Amino acid sequence: MPLLPMLPSAFLFPLLMLFVRTGAAMTLLPGFSALYVTMRIRLILALALALLLSPVLGDTVPPLPESPLSLALLILGEATVGIFIGVAARIILGALHTAGTLAAYFSSLASAVIQDPVADQQSSTIAGFFSTLGIVLVFATDLHHLMLRSILDSYAVFPIGGMPPMEDLSARMVALVAASFRLGLELAIPFLVAGLGYQVGLGVLGRLMPQLPVYFFGLPLHLGLQILVIALTISGIMMVFLNQYVIGLDGLLSP
Repeated sequence: MPLLPMLPSAFLFPLLMLFVRTGAAMTLLPGFSALYVTMRIRLILALALALLLSPVLGDTVPPLPESPLSLALLILGEATVGIFIGVAARIILGALHTAGTLAAYFSSLASAVIQDPVADQQSSTIAGFFSTLGIVLVFATDLHHLMLRSILDSYAVFPIGGMPPMEDLSARMVALVAASFRLGLELAIPFLVAGLGYQVGLGVLGRLMPQLPVYFFGLPLHLGLQILVIALTISGIMMVFLNQYVIGLDGLLSP
């Protein structure tokens, strides 16, 4: 009987603290947070991860605070770290969405939009294709384990018991956004070069033959050229992205 009153603080409270961080991260991590993954499944995965971490990290959880305000601040700090991990992983994956959007502009396909299941919004066809293919390759190559590993590593950088340094998190988030946009622009360079070269050639042809409506018959050729560029460069684009994805997640919590 004396053991029963100790269960909430000895087992349930550490599990709750671990669940707050894992749950916040699981609701935002790419793939795990997609619309086709129900909230019940996300909660089950987060609870399972918290149960796995409980024997290892249960002793590092501080005791149950007596003040409700202290408990609220403790939960807020854990949720902040989990949100940071989930948003950071989405930002890194967003490089493919940026590359696909730029490629759509360069290939005159920006108006062809679909529902992107990864970004959860209306996106261009190429951007949706890049994002979907990227998340499929992340899970096919077991790189999603790095996202789960980053949750475990976060406890060494941000121990349970205090608010994380918001200034450092903000600076890291800004750096991730800049790096993701730069990577997306680099991945879209083949489409920029092909589109620019084609438009310059089409403009020269229009000057040489003013009576010829070059843009009327040039659009199908432009689309065919960009589709050919996708076929030739998609494997290299995904290889570069996966490499940068690994680097980004490995350095996510590094000083």
